[in-house]
Order: sequence, then structure tokens, then C-alpha cells
Amino acid sequence: MNYVQDNVRRISAPNGGPMTYTGTQTYLVGSGEVALIDPGPDMSVHRAAIMAALEPGERISHILVTHAHLDHTPLARRMGDELSVPVYGFGDARAGRSDTMVALAQAGAHLGGGEGVDDSFVPDEVLADGDVLHGGDWALEAWHTPGHMANHLCFVWHEGQAGFSGDHVMEWATTLVSPPDGDLTAFMASLRKMQGRCHRLVLHPGHGEAVRDAEGRIADLLAHREGREAQILAALTAGPAGISTLTAAIYTDVDPRLLPAAARNVFAHLIDLHGRGLVVCDGLPGADVDWARA
Repeated sequence: MNYVQDNVRRISAPNGGPMTYTGTQTYLVGSGEVALIDPGPDMSVHRAAIMAALEPGERISHILVTHAHLDHTPLARRMGDELSVPVYGFGDARAGRSDTMVALAQAGAHLGGGEGVDDSFVPDEVLADGDVLHGGDWALEAWHTPGHMANHLCFVWHEGQAGFSGDHVMEWATTLVSPPDGDLTAFMASLRKMQGRCHRLVLHPGHGEAVRDAEGRIADLLAHREGREAQILAALTAGPAGISTLTAAIYTDVDPRLLPAAARNVFAHLIDLHGRGLVVCDGLPGADVDWARA
């Protein structure tokens, strides 16, 4: 455990890997009656580390979850039940899906996805965009930021000049967007919604170190995605292609272990481009069809 900002403690879960980097970052906010953000995977050693990070006489009064992935949520339910503390989130693992993703999932298109989704997660209390939770010396505002997952929330402590960005904005890597749980159209809109609102904030992500130039990082993420879009459209000028072909052509310098995630990002871009009328495919948009420029 270490203090990463005034009244913000970080506890790193021992679940590091290609998709989790050094592990899930769990946060305690405030003093006295504190908020616990993203308890993480259900690991007894991590639970013990969280409890050990409390000062004598302190207690956890709120448990907040950014999104329903298995590296963020399972310990929330266990600790909520054991400590009789309510768990707050936007909704279950399907909450907040766009009409496009709902329609594709219901139509039976071969979408794949489902990476690490905690289908059992249901919050005790549902938060909407703009809702504020109050503790003794803190107040956290919920920002609905769908994209990585439809139920993704960021939490902002304005007076503490701290934000908790889950997997939406990270310094160490760009964000996985894997349909139908992930939605690139929503992801880009969420990033743009945050622009101009983060000048004074240090963002503490679900993985990796703090984002100290939040506005700069958001701009970089938007530019990165716009660049990927241009690469996909350029690759399709040679003729129709499937996702694996496009991924191999575009991600030439990526760790091979991350190529499956890269392919999911390409698919997310194609669905977004399809919705904007820039690409077409045979039948329903799917993970196993060929794509062409419109």
C-alpha cells in the first residue's frame, strides 16, 4: 500500500499479466469512513492487504465499482457482504449497452467477446451519470463512461483533484474495446465528454501508474484511435479483408500475446465504421466476415 495523493491509498492486487499489467489497482479514498474503489479479484491475500491499509479506527463505508470485469468486481461482493457495506455501480454486466450492440447480440451475429466479464455482478445501489456519493471528508461524482464496457464509470473527487478512471484512461496502454461488451462509438464519445473537465485532476487508473497529464492523455487516446481508423480504411483499399488479415497488417510491432486483443479492437473499429456508412460487410457485422470500403 502507498499514498499516491493526499488521502488516496493504492493497493495493488497480485494478478499481473499481459492484460492487467502489474495487477488491478484498488483505492481507498478519504479518512475515517473511507470509500473503497475496485476491490479487484477475489483473492484472500488482496483482501488482507486492503484491510491492513486502514488506519486504526477506520472503516469502509462505501464500495464502488468502475465496471464488471473479473479483475475488478468479485471481491466487491465478498467484502460488501462480510462488512455489511453497500456496493455501488452503474448496473450489471449488460447495463448501458447501446442500441447497436443490443441489436447485434440479439440478432445472433458472431461477435465473440466476453473477455473476463463478471456475469454475476449486480450492485446493491445503482449510480447514474452525475450522481454524487458523500463520506466524512470526501465526495465522489460518478461519470458514466461507456466504451471499454457499457456499465463503466469513472469517479471524480473534485476537491481532492483526483479521478479514478478504471480501464477507460490508463497511462501504460490503450484500452481494450471488445464488442458487444465494448463499443468504440461509445468509447470515443466518452473520451470527448471528459475533454476540458480534467485539467486539475490526477487520474488513478485500474492498472498502471497515475495519469498526471489527464487532458494530454485523453487527446493522445483520441488521436491513437483516429489513426487506427485511418490504417483500417487504408488497408481496405486493396480489397475486402477479414479481421485477422487487417490485424496482421496493422499491428506489426505488438507482443504476440496481445494480438487477440488487437483483433478485438479492429472489430470494434469496423462496427463503428459500419455504423457511419464507411465500410460494408456481407450480412450482419460479425467477427468472421470480410469487410470492404463502402
